[in-house]
Amino acid sequence: MSSTFALLRRIATLSVGSLLWVSCSSSNPTASPEAYKADAVIAELIPVKAGHLVALDMAPLFVGVESGCFEENGLAVKTVFFTNPGDNNAALAGGQIDFSTNPFTLPFFAANSGVPIKTVAAAGGWGVMQVIINNEHRVGSIADLVAFVAENPEPKLKIATLRGDTLELILVDAFEDAGISPDAFEMVYFDDLLAMVDAFRVGEVDILSHIKPYTTQFVTSGEATVLTDNAEVWSPTTPNTVVSVLEKTLSERPEVVESYIKGLQCSAKIINTDPVKAIELLKGGNYYRVEDEVLLTAFETQPAPITFTPDLEAVQTVVDKMVDLKYIESNVPAKDIFDTTLVKSLE
Repeated sequence: MSSTFALLRRIATLSVGSLLWVSCSSSNPTASPEAYKADAVIAELIPVKAGHLVALDMAPLFVGVESGCFEENGLAVKTVFFTNPGDNNAALAGGQIDFSTNPFTLPFFAANSGVPIKTVAAAGGWGVMQVIINNEHRVGSIADLVAFVAENPEPKLKIATLRGDTLELILVDAFEDAGISPDAFEMVYFDDLLAMVDAFRVGEVDILSHIKPYTTQFVTSGEATVLTDNAEVWSPTTPNTVVSVLEKTLSERPEVVESYIKGLQCSAKIINTDPVKAIELLKGGNYYRVEDEVLLTAFETQPAPITFTPDLEAVQTVVDKMVDLKYIESNVPAKDIFDTTLVKSLE
């Protein structure tokens, strides 16, 4: 049935392209052969929907749309914005989107709920997650934070994070490594990434576990200091977000998945070699609510050039912690969720 649906959609796509061609011919009988060719190319593009949040490592998706990188690889990608990871996950499970760019913990929640999901690549960007603190506390590192809390146990510092997300788990591991309990802080849980930023901006929370370029904005303005990041807590190539599809997409449409990854690689090349050009392209979609200088700093301070093969050993340690915290019922090996065969062959 799925192949029949795919065929019907293909026919429908070509029919729409044909109608557009006829319309152009009727209204403009002197149209050039190049114009006809362009219409034919548009008709041949495979439409896909890509769900996303807001984070620096989603820039390859955004640049890919604005630069034509996806079109060069045969895809017409429509981006679908979600304010929280759970809705993004649910949309993929329900078939409303074809690709989901989400924190790497979310595919494990999906798998634990019986969703046949496969993660095919990192989203693109390293050291994107950062824990920052308001500079009024004069704390410059996790070690300084431990000393500050020992001297000032009350009132507890408030930390903004997302429950069960990578943004919480980075705190758990960083505090464990430093020998301090999360109970020494007041955790304030959000379900909206941008609401977290606003809460930190107005002083409702003292510490923000979030992502570039939003953390970068506070650091470059002198309002905050970076305590740690995921490159330090886990490893330089541990992802923040990853690209996931349903298993049937990978098994029945592997060429579409391959084209999508190639589109990401195309846009990553632009970001890695010419970040200023990437920022100009991003203006077309108004993807980030930060100044160009902030976005440029965020790109240039990544610990490594953008690639797409994640550190699965580091991911597994985080998954183990999710089991310990009873966020997922059983230990699902990362190798069962991640299928990086394709991205490794392309990189």
